[in-house]
Parts: sequence; structure tokens; C-alpha cells
Amino acid sequence: MPELPEVETVKTGLAKAWIGKTIAQVILRRENLRYPFPKRFAEQLQGQTITNIRRRAKYMLIDTNDELVFLSHLGMSGKYTIFSAEQVSNYDLKNSVKQSIFGAKTGFDGRHDHMEIRFTDGSISVYTDPRRFGIVKLFHRAEETVEPLLEVLGPEPFDDWNSQIAADRCRNKRSPIKTTLLDQRFVVGVGNIYACEALHNAGISPTKLASSLVTKGGKPTKALNKLVDEVKIVLNKAIAAGGSTLNDFADVEGNLGYFSHHFTIYGREDQPCLKAGCSGTVERIVQSNRSTFWCPRCQK
Repeated sequence: MPELPEVETVKTGLAKAWIGKTIAQVILRRENLRYPFPKRFAEQLQGQTITNIRRRAKYMLIDTNDELVFLSHLGMSGKYTIFSAEQVSNYDLKNSVKQSIFGAKTGFDGRHDHMEIRFTDGSISVYTDPRRFGIVKLFHRAEETVEPLLEVLGPEPFDDWNSQIAADRCRNKRSPIKTTLLDQRFVVGVGNIYACEALHNAGISPTKLASSLVTKGGKPTKALNKLVDEVKIVLNKAIAAGGSTLNDFADVEGNLGYFSHHFTIYGREDQPCLKAGCSGTVERIVQSNRSTFWCPRCQK
């Protein structure tokens, strides 16, 4: 599943390509992804101009001039591919509503190109989702604070989230810290890969109880201070690298992410730990049905 760095990378690419453009037509080739498309979704977006694109957790929020918010979640395998007006001119758009003609670029012969957004300048963006776990919603900006998908989310890791906020949320938790990091009510956007990397860098065992990282007085321990710092460092590095290439992630222009080249622990089962001075071996365990990679020697 695309995690925060991948979604941030896609958001940045879409912002460059979409902001200021007006939607001429939205084509839907099926009735649903994970959930049904909103009623009159295509009709309501027609004629709307994109004014901004934001990210909240792993959701992209696309604002329009009429205060509509088009929410998009990539699910497990969703991606957007952008075609400029010049590129579109190389295609024959006749009979292209029912069947995608962009499959050579989007993959799967176009049979998983479930949505197209066509702009008045002639450019087209194609949403492809083989597993159909993506989410699309449409609501008014005034309804955003009560949108069920958003109102349950915890703090963003780059905003006001700090070790004291983390301590407040860890204090009574009896779950392992790795599981806690994946809880989007604790902090948003820290997926499995980056949780493993941050815990390794901080030297904390993924099985350590979250509550053990808080003092009796409710203050964060040195270990929790270090972990919060490492979460931010790992996510920032991943964003700078354009995300990870795991699951063939690519941005809207088809460029692969390179953060996987910098993994220090994830996916390295039975290999030597890369931390300086550590002679341990990476192990894999399963927590909440997710693979956790860690070094028992240097993570305590």
C-alpha cells in the first residue's frame, strides 16, 4: 500500500499538473472501487476548476472553485498517470469512453483504467487500480470536519506532533509500539515499512509495550523522544527519494521511488544488521498480520 511518502509524492505531481485547470469531463468505467462512486460524481466535477491539492494522512484532498472536495485514496494499487495535451494528440480518442486507449502506458492493456479526468486544455489524467481498493468521495468543504474517513485521524507527523503528544497517547496503551505506530489514531501516515525503519534507527524493539516508553509522571522517555525524531527523519528522507519502489510504486510521470535503496532493516531477513558496531542478524516476526523486521541485538 502506498504510504505517506508515496502519497505526498503523488500529491506534489498532481498539484503541478492539475491546479488551475478546469475539468471538461470525468469518465467512470465501473460503478465502484472499494466503495461505489458518489452519486452524480462525474456530473458535479464537470466544469470545476482545481484550486488546491492537499494531503491528510494517506488521503489526497482536491479542492475546486465551488468549495467541493474530491477525496482520493490510492488503496493498495491505485495510481494516476498524467498525459499532457501534446501526448494526448498522439492518440485517437474516438470510442475511448468505454475502453481505455492508454493501456500501453498505464499497464494491463488499460483494463484497469477505471477513471479518466479530461481537462479543457486537452490533457488527461488516468486512474488505474487493479485491486480496486482505492476510495473516491466528493463533499463540500464545510463538511470536511465531519467526514467519517477524516474525523478519526490522529495528528500529522510533520505538524505539531511531538514526543509529549506521543507520550499522552502511549501512556495507557498495552499494545506493542510497532502496532501503535501503525494506528492512524496515534499518528497518521506511518506505514509498515517506515515504522520498521524508524524503530531500528531508534534502537527500540517492535515488541516493546508503548506504555513502557512513558515515565510514571507521563513524560516521554529518551527512547520515545528518539523514536519521534526518527519517524520524522525517515519520512522526510523517503519523500526526498520519491517514495519506495516496493509494489512497483511510481509517481504520476512513471518515475520509480528510490527510498528502498536506503532500507536499513526492512526486507533484510537473515542478513547482517547494518547499524554501526552491531553484529546482529535481522529477524522477521508477524505483528497484527504485518511483517516486522528487526535486530534483537541492537533493538531493546
